[in-house]
Amino acid sequence: MVTKFYQHLLALVFAVNEINKNPKILPNVTLGFHVYDSYNNARMTYHTNLGLLFKSLRFAPNYKCDPKKNVMAVIGGLDSEVSFHVANTLGAYKIPQLTYGSFAPEDCDTGLPPSFYRSVPNTTHQHLGIIGLLLHFGWTWVGLFATDNDSGEHFVQALEPLLSHNGLCLDFTERILTRPSWTSLEKVNYLIAKICQSFTGSKASTFILHGEAMSITLFITYLLHGDIQSNENTSFGKVWILTAQLDFILAGTQMGGDFQWFQGAISFMVHSDELLGFQNFLQTVKPCWKREDGFITDFWEQAFNCFYPDCSVPIKGDGICTGEEKLESLPRTFFEMNMTGQSYSIYNAVYAVVHALNAMISSRFNHVERLSSKRTELQDLQPWQLHLFLRGISFNTSAGKTLSFNKRREMRTGFDLMNMVTFPNKSFNRVKIGSMDPNAVDGQEFSIREDMIVWHRAFHKVPPLSVCNDYCPPGYHKKKKEGEKFCCYDCAPCPKGKISNQKDMDDCIICPEDQYPSKDQDQCFPKMISFLSYGEPLGISLASVAVSFAGITVLVQGIFIKHKDTPIIKANNRDITYTLLISLLFCFLCSLLFIGPPRKVTCLLQQSAFGIVFSMAVSCVLAKTITVVVAFMATKPGSRMRKWIGKRVANCIILSCSLIQASICTAWLGTSPPFPDLDTQSFTEETIAGCNIGSALMFYIVLGYMGLLSLISLIMAFLARKLPDTFNEAKFITFSMLIFCSVWVSFIPTYLSTKGKHMVAVEIFSILASSVGLLACIFSPKCYIIVLRPELNNKELLTKRRN
Repeated sequence: MVTKFYQHLLALVFAVNEINKNPKILPNVTLGFHVYDSYNNARMTYHTNLGLLFKSLRFAPNYKCDPKKNVMAVIGGLDSEVSFHVANTLGAYKIPQLTYGSFAPEDCDTGLPPSFYRSVPNTTHQHLGIIGLLLHFGWTWVGLFATDNDSGEHFVQALEPLLSHNGLCLDFTERILTRPSWTSLEKVNYLIAKICQSFTGSKASTFILHGEAMSITLFITYLLHGDIQSNENTSFGKVWILTAQLDFILAGTQMGGDFQWFQGAISFMVHSDELLGFQNFLQTVKPCWKREDGFITDFWEQAFNCFYPDCSVPIKGDGICTGEEKLESLPRTFFEMNMTGQSYSIYNAVYAVVHALNAMISSRFNHVERLSSKRTELQDLQPWQLHLFLRGISFNTSAGKTLSFNKRREMRTGFDLMNMVTFPNKSFNRVKIGSMDPNAVDGQEFSIREDMIVWHRAFHKVPPLSVCNDYCPPGYHKKKKEGEKFCCYDCAPCPKGKISNQKDMDDCIICPEDQYPSKDQDQCFPKMISFLSYGEPLGISLASVAVSFAGITVLVQGIFIKHKDTPIIKANNRDITYTLLISLLFCFLCSLLFIGPPRKVTCLLQQSAFGIVFSMAVSCVLAKTITVVVAFMATKPGSRMRKWIGKRVANCIILSCSLIQASICTAWLGTSPPFPDLDTQSFTEETIAGCNIGSALMFYIVLGYMGLLSLISLIMAFLARKLPDTFNEAKFITFSMLIFCSVWVSFIPTYLSTKGKHMVAVEIFSILASSVGLLACIFSPKCYIIVLRPELNNKELLTKRRN
């Protein structure tokens, strides 16, 4: 027998004793049990099942020789293969079967009968726990050893898609033959060499080992015959992830140095709690404590390596069992004093059956009016009647946990993560370091205490790396290697404009619009907000020029007002001159709207104010030119132009031309007005704060209309430049309009080719240059005469100079 599994039987005995001593559960009823060995063999399993159901003195299938022997439920078996064989027999008779082993996921359970229950969780939760463990430590490159039976096949098929979905890869998948049928020594050596090559030749530091209870014994045998000496060579240190079905059940001297391979292993175990009184119960176990136990003698002899004689005939001598040996002195590979997950599942399975049986009996007593005797009533109970109560049962354990079955007839429990700590005396200890609890809050099902883990000595007390290649540092991204798994990759620098701020990023990312990549392309820096401000030299210079020429314009206006009655001013329509000077003053001042941070009001006023005041200025120039032409034509004898001489025509021209531009600007502001905007695309390290013009079409219509007025003024002034008028301004207007048109023709391509504050500076410069051109060309000759040559400012002298 396997001494390690003797605790399973003791857990059954402990649970039954508790129930029989508890008057609140099945009062006046004594619970009994039978224990059978499956011998891990399918044929023996079927034979044992039939014997359990029908055998008395003779074996007669489908015939009960002993009516007092009423089997209500069966608990077992340990591994999936035995459990399925049992289910094939019990399912036909609808006898509840509660297993205490871990099995494959849902897709392999479709053929199981409805009488099949599990007192353990589904291994789907174990798969998710393995994924969580690998992701927690960043182990992306792992090896897998699995048994070659159906359970191992289902495990591999369920785990591989989860690994790929979470960015994890298997370096290899190697099968462990559980029942090898070798015909030659060469085949044996080939199998051993293949497993050992996978073990030593893999770059992975983490291996997943899946199998049934006896698999690890065979696996270690393979490694031993492969001559792998991990004690002498610490480079063979690996992290082992063991599934819940595995257990260390080696006996005798098998556990040599090879046991140290599993130092620091992390194993999944069915969740268990320490039960009050179980430790004391184990200490009472003796070879003669119950004659009904047919296994204890074999257990005692194998566990303590001694011979136990008949209890009634005491014999003394070497190698004789005294009966006083202590179970706590045994290594954990032979027997564990702490309750294992399988034993805890057996304990819970017993209580589940008893609570369901108690509920069924209570229900029958409540609905039967007359009872012949309680014994007769109990004999009438049938196993299939237990299912209704078993499926809906919910009970509290002595550890304070509430247990029940879910819709798939599985116990609502989880898995514990245990860290294996080995000692030089070939013993080991398991330390709980985490859990996989499917009943926890979403996102918190997996938990682990990394600080409690004891690693293999080869890792120097730090978690190892288990990757196909080194991590790609920040600033690089993974580039797939052709013909290899996606976990193996090259590292390529991020393309220009992108970054990677973490290790092993699949692709580089673009920084947010308000940030830009660092030089190493591993982080993003905030962009500086850029606009033309009064605090920088360019802004101060333009503002100073604008204010200076605005002051000059006011000075010229003052000069003209002071000398308003002189011939040179009176001859050129003083009202138009004053209007032109006021327009030029606003032209200089409106350039200040373009300096400083953009705001809603300034954005609305910038282009509209500029368009209206400049149109008014150009309209005044056009009115001056037309006045000269009309005056000349009116001097001809019989001319009809005399009636157009006067202020009315000039005022009409200024007002109508300005109103048209004002209407265009009003339509612009009403449909798609300018607004403050941030341009994050034009420059890498700057965010340009400016005014978005809204409708580009309306902006160019405003410029186009102003250009049309300028062109008409230029043509009119050019044609009238040689007219014989004493105070003809056409020559000066021609020069001013040439400057004006040259500035704005150059403005458009320059404006379109610049960005940010420089684009604003170009527009301000164009406003100032064109305004200065009008001011200088039209008013500087007059100011020269008025201020420096006042003697020339009389009608007679000017007429004489002309003649």
